[in-house]
Amino acid sequence: MLEKLRVIFTIPELRQKILLTLGLLAIYRVGWQVPLPIVDPKAMTAFAEESGGIGDLLRTVAVFSASQLSQATIFGLGIMPYISASIIFQLLATVWPPLEKLSKEGEAGRKKINEYTRYATVLICLVQSWAYVAFLSSTRVGDVPLVQSNFLVDGRLPLFWQFVAVMTMTAGTIFLMWLGEQIDEFGIGNGISLLIMAGILAAMPSALVQLGSDTSWELGGGNGKMGVETILVLVALFVGVVAGVVFMTQGQRRIPTQSAKHVRGRRVYGGTRQYLPLRVNQAGVMPIIFASSLLLFPQMFFQYLHNAYPGNRVLGALHDSFTRGQSFLYNVLYVLLIYFFCYFWTAITFNPKEMADNLKNFGAFIPGYRPGKRTADYLERVMERITYVGAGFLALVAVIPTIVGGALGIPAQIASFYGGTGLLIAVSVAFDLVQKIDSHLVMRNYTGLLEKS
Repeated sequence: MLEKLRVIFTIPELRQKILLTLGLLAIYRVGWQVPLPIVDPKAMTAFAEESGGIGDLLRTVAVFSASQLSQATIFGLGIMPYISASIIFQLLATVWPPLEKLSKEGEAGRKKINEYTRYATVLICLVQSWAYVAFLSSTRVGDVPLVQSNFLVDGRLPLFWQFVAVMTMTAGTIFLMWLGEQIDEFGIGNGISLLIMAGILAAMPSALVQLGSDTSWELGGGNGKMGVETILVLVALFVGVVAGVVFMTQGQRRIPTQSAKHVRGRRVYGGTRQYLPLRVNQAGVMPIIFASSLLLFPQMFFQYLHNAYPGNRVLGALHDSFTRGQSFLYNVLYVLLIYFFCYFWTAITFNPKEMADNLKNFGAFIPGYRPGKRTADYLERVMERITYVGAGFLALVAVIPTIVGGALGIPAQIASFYGGTGLLIAVSVAFDLVQKIDSHLVMRNYTGLLEKS
């Protein structure tokens, strides 16, 4: 492996791409730490620790958006507005005929849709940043405002400073979008995905420090700390979960296909047997993102009512029922929503009729099924079955942090590395990056990173 890594940096073009990508990611991490000038960082830290459901929402959004809303930095919104705009146009392309027609025009159509996505990103940034700045200017931790007192006039943030903060956060998101595009064009890997992965992995050192401080390094532990045997169990669980995620992420249902024979002169073309790969986890991480985001809103709502009426038993029971990771009802709803969004997202992204038509146009067919409707029905039936397995896998990965944290008594920040959205994103992006590096190596007749010498 060390020899393969040495070979990577001996190829000038590949070395330049990797160094450029690392440099742009470093710029992102620097900006991620720069707070807005109007914000009191100490008050923001105290608010994130005491806010309960709102703090959970901010931490959940930060996982898949490369954001830092809990500290209100210049990259506070992350790339969530761009992701939201991309999802909106991807959904519209399946139901709105003009966009659907544009998406089928190849590279030119894709560039036009990307242009519309950028415009939509700016509009979403303006709305979200204005709402966030208004929230900051009206929120207090005890008697301390989140905004620095020297920026307040009669207890309120003037419109000028609100405008400056909105423009700063909007420019930060647009800059991140530009960084991602530069990585796509001149670096290596998917730029947006790498930004998200960098934000996830950046939380690992603090989690390891917390794990070390909570460990007594003795058998059986003591004084409320974990023992060495717990650390060994955590390491084994982490390796096992990562191996399972890799196995299911790369899992495919290979459907055999055969091309028709064509006789031209004295030569016979076609007739070869191939396969059509269908991913088991077709929906990726989107079902977990949608399900966890949707369940945070009733959690925040019932927590607000519980704090407003602390003596009400009904509101207290509802608050406990929607507490993340501590309620049986919450976990059941979480699993059901993951299954729903798995089938919903697969129905949007997978079109069996279009795939059957493409096979027919290329002169290929699935043995035992007629081209056209029969083939489309068969593909849809197969996808329904493997989606059920993929949804079960996503549900298991999503609840593993809760199981690990509850059984071993470890903090949520550490347990989050044993499943959930962050682990799936990190593994998926890492595989995509390795495959792109492999393509450069194979093109120059070198052995790939995952191939045996």
